[in-house]
Amino acid sequence: MIIRIQSSDGTKRIELSNNDTVATLFKRVEDMFQLKDSSWQLYQDRNKKGLLKNVRQKLKAAKLNHGDMLYLVSSNGASSRPSSSQSQESQNVVEDPIDLQLWKEDGRIKQSKSAAGIFKIDDLPTEPWDELYLKGKEIKFMSFHAYMRQQTAGVDKGKYFKLENFRAACKMSTNGTKHSVVDLPSAVTLNRQKYRHIDNIMFENRDIVDRFLNFWRVSGHQRMGYLYGRYTQHSEVPLGIKAEVCAIYEPPQDSSVNSLQFHDDPMQIVVDEIATKLGLVKVGWIITDLIAQDRSKGTVKNFRNSETHFLTAEECITAAYLQNKHLNSCRLASNGKYGSKFTTVVVSGDKDYQISFEGYQVSNQGMSLVADDCLIPTIDAPELGYVRESSPELFVADVYYKEKDDYGNEVTKLARPLPLEYLLLDVPTAFSRESQFTCSNSISEFPACNRDAVGQVQSLSALSKYLSQFPADKFVDALSDFHVLVYLATNDTISLKDEMGILLDAVRNHDNDLATHWSQSASWSTLQELMRHSNEAIGHHHSDAHSMDAEMREAIERSLQMQ
Repeated sequence: MIIRIQSSDGTKRIELSNNDTVATLFKRVEDMFQLKDSSWQLYQDRNKKGLLKNVRQKLKAAKLNHGDMLYLVSSNGASSRPSSSQSQESQNVVEDPIDLQLWKEDGRIKQSKSAAGIFKIDDLPTEPWDELYLKGKEIKFMSFHAYMRQQTAGVDKGKYFKLENFRAACKMSTNGTKHSVVDLPSAVTLNRQKYRHIDNIMFENRDIVDRFLNFWRVSGHQRMGYLYGRYTQHSEVPLGIKAEVCAIYEPPQDSSVNSLQFHDDPMQIVVDEIATKLGLVKVGWIITDLIAQDRSKGTVKNFRNSETHFLTAEECITAAYLQNKHLNSCRLASNGKYGSKFTTVVVSGDKDYQISFEGYQVSNQGMSLVADDCLIPTIDAPELGYVRESSPELFVADVYYKEKDDYGNEVTKLARPLPLEYLLLDVPTAFSRESQFTCSNSISEFPACNRDAVGQVQSLSALSKYLSQFPADKFVDALSDFHVLVYLATNDTISLKDEMGILLDAVRNHDNDLATHWSQSASWSTLQELMRHSNEAIGHHHSDAHSMDAEMREAIERSLQMQ
């Protein structure tokens, strides 16, 4: 349901589930309006009547319905806006819920108290960016929120601090007017990024990955998919963020043993809408680079390591391109956007020739180079990129990087070529210890999208066969499959895209009663009838085929007798 909240600063809409509580509503209001204290109330009437209490009561029980308007009033008469010390840009930035949550965290690591109650300097809380603490915990990079706290921890509290994206190139003229020297970007020296926007990638169960890898096992060809999931706090890194992967969607693509090309997807908007209604977002992409070494042992070849490369130049540039399409909203950025939470996962062979999963992000500077279209691959070295040279149409600033020579001295080099590891941040990737199934199940599999090339075709008969394996009291489990939901919304026979709201709510809350109620709709009944006719048609087809086979055998036998 949608609840509208009106305040002195305007009206905002909050999306909730029917099973959410009033307390959940209050938490969403607090996050959306960035309320710093508890001196505010919600009323059901604009005349301050019908005070709503912050209790753990279902929205329906509190007589709240879809489309209701509530009125936000501050007790001290002040505006619901953040403090005046925040800039206008910060007020207009809509950050992700996980970012709003982390801004409220203290972030400092509390130390255990000394014996006998004696207070020591070592008992003081440790800052989340403390290098000694991070090194002791074997944390390679500080979190992005720890970095922002570090930059705003001075006496002025970061009053003049802003995160800026640099420009590496620009067109020599715009609308026929040549740029002056002042407008051209200056030379830049790349720095190794000390933080990362995502600190951990976790697949909520192994089944979704096995299903994805099934394409390679069947065909031997490489595969790519988009990762859908949610962002949660990662407790093992101070102020860290974890990307939890719940589903993998495979867009239209062509592949071979050693190549992969994916195309524009006409269904992408619908897929994203389904994910949003399930409470999921696109958190990254996954690609395979697998060549079987010994099929009897299940081993694969090891191509990627410190002696060769971790990501090829094409993969690195594509990853940065995708990150630029999914920018991170940030209140400290001058334009409200900085970096990205979008991740890359590569499935390849490790040093023990076992299938491994490695996560990466391209640094913010790498994103800027790709956004300005000035980073290209080299011809013969996959681990190297190359910064374009200026042309009459495009001015490209000199880009440098630093490395140590054979004598341990730090030297500056021109990024032609550029070792791509300079732009990469590795992100630990693992599987959940306790499997969860947000929009997948371990009972049976419906064919994944766009797999016609290997004979795994989505159809009404395939859907009927899949659903027949679930009893009536497991109906919501049957439809809690991302590929099934996408098929229901996009199939050519009868699309249910505009009638899936209740179903998606049922899947999101794992409510079998609600799913069963939805199954009584006319559209679902029509689809069931079409599935029944589809199965009958297949039965007749097999019967005709057997009859034809018998006739052919008889004809062959007659031919042999004549000979």
